[in-house]
Amino acid sequence: MSRRRFVQILSLLLGIVLIGMPRAEAHGPSRQKVTKTIEINAPPEKIWAVIANFHDMSWDPAVVKTEGEGGSAIDATRTLTLKSGGQITESLSRYEPSEFSYSTFLPHNDPKVLPVADFSTVLTVTAGEGGKSVVEWRGAAYRGYPNNDPPPELNDEAAVNAISAYLVAGLEGLKKKVEGSAS
Repeated sequence: MSRRRFVQILSLLLGIVLIGMPRAEAHGPSRQKVTKTIEINAPPEKIWAVIANFHDMSWDPAVVKTEGEGGSAIDATRTLTLKSGGQITESLSRYEPSEFSYSTFLPHNDPKVLPVADFSTVLTVTAGEGGKSVVEWRGAAYRGYPNNDPPPELNDEAAVNAISAYLVAGLEGLKKKVEGSAS
């Protein structure tokens, strides 16, 4: 048998073996994204005056206490003590007062406090109609369990539910604070 014929047969056999082998497919968590909005009966400037201070989350009913360093500079940090127990520490990744917007990032988190990983948010206020504003709060994160087959409390659904509840509670608290102080 010639060398060329041997290589052809060997290649054919190898191909048959590889076709019959089970495939290892890479699959892990995908980034979960949630967007929540609320209309507030106030101009953007009034709402921004309430949320602009990165170290003041008194408008969010889920937050009992806020401590931080760095003011509103990029990479400033704040630690939020939550009403439900536990703390989360996030950093300021973007701050645009002229756009009434800022972004945060929570790189490390205890999944018992919030069942997510690498949680980022963008909070933006835009002018609406009739002197009202729309506040949009977007959140994105990976589920709290990084491997396949997560337990129910750390799966994608748990992450989306936790992000949604956090954002909705904050927006409702902001609306209450701003409209409650309307003159």
